[in-house]
Amino acid sequence: MTKADVKSYAKHGDLIALVAGKEEIALSEGGESVWLEVIKKMDEVYADLIGYEADLERKNGELEAARNFIQSVIASVSDVLIVCDERGAILQVNPAFEALAGRGEEELKGASVATLFIVEDEARAAAIVAGQAREPTSVESRFRTSNGPSDLMAINCSPLFDSDGRRAGAVFTGRPIGELRRAYEALHRAHVDLQQAQSRLVEQEKMASLGRLVAGVAHELNNPISFVYGNIHTLDRYRKAIAAYLEAIHAGASAKERETLRRASGIDAILSDLQPLIDGTLEGAVRISEIVKNLRRLSFSTKAPREAVSLSKVVETAAQWASRSKKAKARIVADLEPELYASGQSGQIHSVLVNLIDNALDAVREVEQPIVSITTRGEGDCAIVVVDDNGKGVPEALRGRIFEPFFTTKAVGEGTGLGLWISYSIAHEHGGSIEYEAPPEGGARFTLRLPRAEDGETRT
Repeated sequence: MTKADVKSYAKHGDLIALVAGKEEIALSEGGESVWLEVIKKMDEVYADLIGYEADLERKNGELEAARNFIQSVIASVSDVLIVCDERGAILQVNPAFEALAGRGEEELKGASVATLFIVEDEARAAAIVAGQAREPTSVESRFRTSNGPSDLMAINCSPLFDSDGRRAGAVFTGRPIGELRRAYEALHRAHVDLQQAQSRLVEQEKMASLGRLVAGVAHELNNPISFVYGNIHTLDRYRKAIAAYLEAIHAGASAKERETLRRASGIDAILSDLQPLIDGTLEGAVRISEIVKNLRRLSFSTKAPREAVSLSKVVETAAQWASRSKKAKARIVADLEPELYASGQSGQIHSVLVNLIDNALDAVREVEQPIVSITTRGEGDCAIVVVDDNGKGVPEALRGRIFEPFFTTKAVGEGTGLGLWISYSIAHEHGGSIEYEAPPEGGARFTLRLPRAEDGETRT
């Protein structure tokens, strides 16, 4: 390479020209080796320049792609968008606002953002920009358009910051309130429909639960009613015998005739049997009254007042009804703490216990020696009922779902999967809980915790 070739590199910059000038001196003084070193350095500098240029072009491409992406996102946003500087001069608007205002971005740039609002709100918009805090501000206003004021819009003004964190302006976004209201109304309707559907499902499950109890209630009523019914027939036969005997007396029958009629009618036996018959009939009527009273207290209403509920009585009734409805052969073992009261609604607590006992009886149907154990105890301010069974239990993979609505391990047609969910909801409405655990010895254990009744509460 000649000195003329070296000098031709001057077109790539002053640095090359400077080096070439110095090395021209070096040629005259140092020889060919120095000259080769100069050429090597020049090639390295030139390669670095080419690399810098390629890197700059790549970064410019990435920057352009990012800019195009941001512009496309802004253009696709349906909400109006306005960007202004700290003085309120418009820097940018999106196509949604151009369509609303009826003017292009070039026409709007530089104008005061306050002039985009209706006259009544210009001062407020200017004040928001001038005193923009570091937190967003929400207002309701209208924009000026080529067709007059726009629909009322929900407008949010957020501060715009530069790279140093200093406020550099504001960003306005807006959406018609009518659209928001329609969306809210649609959401509200969907929520109401969901609540109604849920209410219908709950009521259906309640009816199904009551249906399962009908057999037990019918059996409970059948015994005293049959007893009373039979006694009434006997009393009616006795009445006729006594009436015939009295009629003979009143007709002037002789002593011998009366004695004969007395023995034939069994008047002495009738008189001795009257009191037991009356006592038995009264006992049956009292039993029927108690059953009806329990039925009346079986209420699902959440508006009923809270009271002190005797857990021993409720457990005994629930166990009887559940076992009667299932015609269960399981042995039910109860260990009940006397004088233990829970604060709540008797009917709802009853329905929860019937459901838990009912599920336990289902779980032990195929067990050789089925046992369902019910235990009550007090712990601090909690009244606790534990229902154990020696069935197969719940598989570990399904234990986290047992309180989900519609989840059931029963066969199709035997359960809706709402019983435990309703019981779970009732327990929580009472300020308590239902928990499931798998005992080491097998089976399943459900623990119902309820607030313990305070002293002085009305007890039932």
